Amino acid sequence: MAGFSKREYKRVVAKFGTSLLTAGTDRLDLSMMSALVGQVAGLRKRGIGVIIVSSGAIAAGRHRLGPVARKEGPSRQVLASVGQSHLMHTYDGLFAEHDLVTSQALLTRRAITEREGYLNARNTLLALLDLGAVPVVNENDVVAVEEIEGILIGDNDNLSALVTNLVDGDLLAILTDTGGLHTADPRRDPDAKLVERVERITPEIEALADDSATPHGVGGMVTKLEAAKLATAGGADVVIASGHEPDVLPRLVDGETIGTAFPATADRMESRKRWMLAGLKRRGRIVVDAGAAKALTVNGKSLLPAGAREVVGPFDRGDSVSIYSEDGHEFAIGVTNYGHEDAAAICGQRSDKIEEVLGHEYGAELVHRNNLVLL
Repeated sequence: MAGFSKREYKRVVAKFGTSLLTAGTDRLDLSMMSALVGQVAGLRKRGIGVIIVSSGAIAAGRHRLGPVARKEGPSRQVLASVGQSHLMHTYDGLFAEHDLVTSQALLTRRAITEREGYLNARNTLLALLDLGAVPVVNENDVVAVEEIEGILIGDNDNLSALVTNLVDGDLLAILTDTGGLHTADPRRDPDAKLVERVERITPEIEALADDSATPHGVGGMVTKLEAAKLATAGGADVVIASGHEPDVLPRLVDGETIGTAFPATADRMESRKRWMLAGLKRRGRIVVDAGAAKALTVNGKSLLPAGAREVVGPFDRGDSVSIYSEDGHEFAIGVTNYGHEDAAAICGQRSDKIEEVLGHEYGAELVHRNNLVLL
């Protein structure tokens, strides 16, 4: 079966890409936006909470400034500042036709890096859903230079996965102007075939992705696979599908096979582990040997210093770090008990040697099992 087994979706995150919202032009396409809004409104009437992660602010700003934008070449921050209000005004008017209220939520990586900010964002979005509003989420491009340049969150594909984990979403629908993951780029290869179902995102699957961005968008298929990997590991089903399919959102919610389906690879996680999985504070990595990798993935053990082979910083005690196998595969994220200098000093050592080596001890584990999430 290509699609998902029957599952009741109560909370959906829908990501709308720039190329979809502009129909490949340099302005917002009102007919497309109206169709998507109508689908979201239909889901809301069925009691399904929907959060929109919307691109399009920069494209809208470029259009609104017109010849000035072409002549002066304003920064993407400036374009986002002009376009964000126009984008939200458009959404507000379209949802008002369905007697629905919208809200704007601008997030940055910094805002949800710390636990308190993460919980504040989560509580706000969940409260909005409880009130029947439709939150429209975007990165705060006006102040987040790094995000625009792709250094931090970098694109709304990954943002949509972070939001899905943030609110315990059941389904992430990444709607684009292509039909899903193909064996080749369908815009270039007429023989490209749609991959209808991906059980797990392997290096072979990643190799199918085309990293070239569309002229009006930021993320290509690579970022969509990154988002799918993050959201499925958090317990959500993910679909990458064409937003041009009629009634694509309600059909996906009803279990119809459209585009490429990525079934959840984990059961529902508690909120704290979802926060770790988001990986927003990952500042380094720890490479472990085969025995430690097996202990973590098969036996459910903690990561001890004896199993560590390499420490790459900088990171501080309490930061989230990536955990890699010796063949370069990232398979876990965890909150470390030691900063990178201490971790490097005890790398390969038995736990009973920690205090002797460091002169202090914060626990026998580099990463305790309770502070670790497998990908």
